[in-house]
Amino acid sequence: VFFFFFFSLAHARRDCLIMANHGKGYGMSAEVAGRIAAKHNPELEAEAVQWLETLTGTSKEGELSDWLHDGQILCKAMNALQPGSIKKVNENKMAFKQMENISNFLAACQKYGVPASDLFQTVDLYEAKNMVQVIDSIHAVGRCAQKNGFQGPVIGVKLAEANKREFSPEQLKAGEGVIGLQAGFTGGANQSGMNFGNTRHL
Repeated sequence: VFFFFFFSLAHARRDCLIMANHGKGYGMSAEVAGRIAAKHNPELEAEAVQWLETLTGTSKEGELSDWLHDGQILCKAMNALQPGSIKKVNENKMAFKQMENISNFLAACQKYGVPASDLFQTVDLYEAKNMVQVIDSIHAVGRCAQKNGFQGPVIGVKLAEANKREFSPEQLKAGEGVIGLQAGFTGGANQSGMNFGNTRHL
């Protein structure tokens, strides 16, 4: 019984290690990873890194995915843009605490005004599955910061604002008259020259 227990425990531990170290992708996963890698823009990454370093006062160490992995840098950057937007930044090394940091960052981004469609998924960063989307999301936050009037450093093109036009009651009434004429005007119209169904005389 004890032998079976320890054998099962060792087998489960081996499976966990295999899952934690995915290794090189094959088939469809490798194809997807290749397409994502092809979209990587070193200049956009450099801009994102420089912006985060300036906001947080922390220099990047190692690969971008490793630097942002625990979500702390992103949370600190968000609090620099909007103080208090993330109440607690977890420094715990446990996986669920690190993923909680990332989730809190994403939630704060949406409250800040970043469209959900412009944000990455937690797994994109935590497992480094789509760092291109992570970089794009950082730029999206930068665009939103400009729109919100952030006085510090920003990146990205400013988000377009809605061009709201207001009309007076007189202008709206005049417009209705024009539409009515365009839709119902038949003056001078007749069927001369129309040959639908008629025999043409030579």
